[in-house]
Amino acid sequence: MTTIKFGTDGWRALIAEDYTFDNVRICAQSVARYLLDRNVADQGLVVGYDTRFLSEDFAAAVAEVAAANGVRTYLCDRFAPTPVVSWGILDRKAAGAVVITASHNPGVWNGFKYKPEYAGSASPEVVAALEERIAAIQAGRDAVRRMPLDEARRKGLVQMFDPTPAYFAQVARMVDLEPIKAAGLNVVVDAMYGAGMDYFPRLLEGGNTRVFQIHGERNPLFPGLDHPEPIGHNLRALSDAIRDRGADVGLANDGDADRIGVMDENGTFVNQLQVYALLLLYLLEVRGWRGPVVRSITTTVMADKLAARYGLEVIRTPVGFKYVGPAMIEKDAILGGEESGGFGFRGHIPERDGIVAGLFILDLMVQTGKKPSELIDYLYSLVGPHFYDRIDASFPAEQKEAIIARVRDHIPKTLAGMKVVGLDTRDGFKMDLEDGGWALIRFSGTEPILRVYCETTRADKVQELLNEGLRLTGLKR
Repeated sequence: MTTIKFGTDGWRALIAEDYTFDNVRICAQSVARYLLDRNVADQGLVVGYDTRFLSEDFAAAVAEVAAANGVRTYLCDRFAPTPVVSWGILDRKAAGAVVITASHNPGVWNGFKYKPEYAGSASPEVVAALEERIAAIQAGRDAVRRMPLDEARRKGLVQMFDPTPAYFAQVARMVDLEPIKAAGLNVVVDAMYGAGMDYFPRLLEGGNTRVFQIHGERNPLFPGLDHPEPIGHNLRALSDAIRDRGADVGLANDGDADRIGVMDENGTFVNQLQVYALLLLYLLEVRGWRGPVVRSITTTVMADKLAARYGLEVIRTPVGFKYVGPAMIEKDAILGGEESGGFGFRGHIPERDGIVAGLFILDLMVQTGKKPSELIDYLYSLVGPHFYDRIDASFPAEQKEAIIARVRDHIPKTLAGMKVVGLDTRDGFKMDLEDGGWALIRFSGTEPILRVYCETTRADKVQELLNEGLRLTGLKR
């Protein structure tokens, strides 16, 4: 029997090994039971999916289970980005949504995300409630119900719908698209074969700005990519296209388009911490927004420095929007974000949205008249240069506890010659450094990967910090 545990955002597993129709139906039954137990099933459930292998069929299986439990279901009529499906919850006033996606994982994975009525990642409390019901099903205390999709549609329990128009209307409320369309920008977009394909071209058509898209077709193998995550080593084709076309900027989305990757006009990757700081700068200086800021512990201390200039509160959370999103709601934060390249915004959904984030970057360029490299220079004039990198290392699952013990028992007094001045163990082992930077060792919440991260004001210390951090774990690159 498969142990189904939700990680940082949903449950993910290898297709045909643990990710099977039977197990997806168990997850769907747990959602249906959760809605019934809360007496909100009549509000309905939105079901969406990405471009992965059989995603539409897994989504149909979810709809069949929900319908059999009497839960009215809105099933997307084509693949759609996670933020688009999430907005569908608010548009339909639904009780929640299921998204079939494994986000940035390799193509042999698929996943099951649940989004509650507030249209963000499921909080730890909601996750616990779903897992409790999954355990009850697996123990035989509840049973999976099914109704053939055709029958469910005839009975009006499943309604096919396109979530895009309502989302486009919301995007237009979040950012004035006309100046971006009129600006004459030359933009290259890497859709990474994912659910976000065609969104930037459609949103920005009809003006002087040109949008050229690569990897804009469905291919569940994600050829040429280790996995559809918009980070530097996966964006070589985007870098080449920027230089070939003389573009002003490059944008990339992950497999379900809830993350954003940015490249400057030279085809150089703008890392996720820089993007977070640029988005905060945009909200503060261009849009004039004020309010608290939420960041995961893996996100940049540049946010703290910018917030200090404006007297804003910074709330730090463990990694994952299941922590960031609820904090955004509680504090009415203007921005929430994490190192993965996922960012959420006030007035929208407390959820990552790589499409709105990309449009905000374009608007920042238009409103300031600066290209991305010039924006980085301006940012550094305010907060000083900051340097970041991350390495990922696979590990045998049976060694996880031994690795944790090894790191816990050998926290150093110095790292890369810099004093360790603080330790945060809420999510891994985060060592604060004397230069104001940090290094972190933690396990991924979505795949069997250990990650070592660092941010420092010293460019010459980045690789040394990463290497020494990895050495503490006993693993190799």
